[in-house]
Amino acid sequence: MSLSWKSVLLLPLVLLSVFLAGCSQTVGVFPSENAPMAVEAMQSYRLEPGNRIRLTIFNEENLSGDFTLDAGGNIAMPLIGNVSASGLTAKQLGHRIEQSLKDAGLLQQPSASVEVQTFRPFYVLGEVRQPGEYQYSSGMTVLSAIARAGGYDYRAVTGDVVLVRNIDGTQKEYKASELTPIQPGDIVRVLERRF
Repeated sequence: MSLSWKSVLLLPLVLLSVFLAGCSQTVGVFPSENAPMAVEAMQSYRLEPGNRIRLTIFNEENLSGDFTLDAGGNIAMPLIGNVSASGLTAKQLGHRIEQSLKDAGLLQQPSASVEVQTFRPFYVLGEVRQPGEYQYSSGMTVLSAIARAGGYDYRAVTGDVVLVRNIDGTQKEYKASELTPIQPGDIVRVLERRF
């Protein structure tokens, strides 16, 4: 079988176009739905074991302080003992503590304020220099999460990622940009590009 000179000249062009088309693709697929850009208010954050909180009870320095939720989701408070906190928002926990102080007859009109000090960690996986678990801080975006993981590696698709978020006990995947805000517990997955 003999090839014409035109076929011989076109063969490298065809191979080059196939190679370039492969470079623009990714390993893995981006979800069709874009991630929400609205930041969920931290007031709706639900406490869980391991979270650290700051409790302030007005005019009661001996009852105020920093507490960590134990493995059972409780905080051990002076005078009233264990208070169940897991699954509650900071505001709900404040009301529960106020009621416990009233029920114990310790204060007539307690005023409790709860501030979350540490949140559930977030995770960065895939084509970054240091994939793993990282401590969340307020105001984080996909880009700041990737920066904590050492930045993109040379195989990464840059600009867009897969964001996995737990919604009512179910993991949901979104396509997210570097400016997308993240929440505690989110998973940022950086895809690999094909060469």
